[in-house]
Amino acid sequence: MKRVAVVILNWNGKKFLEDFLPSVVRHSPDFSEVIIADNASTDDSLDFVKTNFPQVKIIRNKTNGGYAKGYNDALAELNHEYFILLNSDVDVSENWVEPIIKMMDADKKIAACQPKILSFSNKNMFEYAGAAGGFIDKYGFPFCRGRIFDSFEEDKGQYNDEKEIFWATGASLFVRSEIFKQAGGLDEDFFAHMEEIDLCWRMKNQGCKIMYCPSSTVYHVGGGTLSKINPQKTFLNFRNNLLLLTKNHSSQYFGIKIFIRMCFDGVACMKFFFSGDFAHAWAVQRAHFNFYGMLGKTLRKRKELKKNISNYSTISIYRKSLVFEYFLRGKKKFSELDAAKF
Repeated sequence: MKRVAVVILNWNGKKFLEDFLPSVVRHSPDFSEVIIADNASTDDSLDFVKTNFPQVKIIRNKTNGGYAKGYNDALAELNHEYFILLNSDVDVSENWVEPIIKMMDADKKIAACQPKILSFSNKNMFEYAGAAGGFIDKYGFPFCRGRIFDSFEEDKGQYNDEKEIFWATGASLFVRSEIFKQAGGLDEDFFAHMEEIDLCWRMKNQGCKIMYCPSSTVYHVGGGTLSKINPQKTFLNFRNNLLLLTKNHSSQYFGIKIFIRMCFDGVACMKFFFSGDFAHAWAVQRAHFNFYGMLGKTLRKRKELKKNISNYSTISIYRKSLVFEYFLRGKKKFSELDAAKF
């Protein structure tokens, strides 16, 4: 059996497979196996794969359970040492696998790692989903080196250092299979968006490291399933952010932080409303209603997770409010944040 499974989740994504599967097959090393995990597609994307790439294995999921369930179902059938969860809208480059596997081989505490994520449409700019490694602030707002909210940096080599991070992007997520399965895989209640942050937080709370490797570079189209202007993406982001904070945050100041976070969400909802983005304002409200409906189940998950946590990780959490830093103090770049507060 080959050591690495490169697993691409597909749902009616023939165009992306036509554009990007050739580079994945061409640039993946001999010790890796390329696999399509299909979420019950109704287009002819699988016919395209079978005709043009017969060496690529296909796993057929029975339903479209989103990113989380789709990967959980497919990965349950695999026993490779490493999994690479790769979005179908990612263009990989030469030598994209080897440096990360070498890094993870050298340190068994590394549970997950990501490459440098640049924009496919503007290859000198960092991309939204991951950039140069993910972090969160004290209230659970995620951000990246190279991308804070909607401000993107040009890649000038400023983040060419290997670094421990808080979360690795699901667009190109390298994960040690044993730890992935021990952690319980991805939380299927998330459906899509931020489930990789939740997974990384759980693994960090169990003493694992999450790393960024700049020697590997991929190019991400982004918005392949849900674009940023889709209210459903707003709904998932706001709801799932509350879910991951509730599940994984330590008891210290937990109630206060949840309250403050909800106040921030209320401000965001009002901003959408007064800007005329009524669908997005309703998406924020709907996210909160849905979160309340899931609260009992989420608290039970929190209680169960707590049994295996001896020390809650604070590594790579920014101990200030990113909202205040960005919107009130004008700090648009990672390098402008207070390094002493990480």
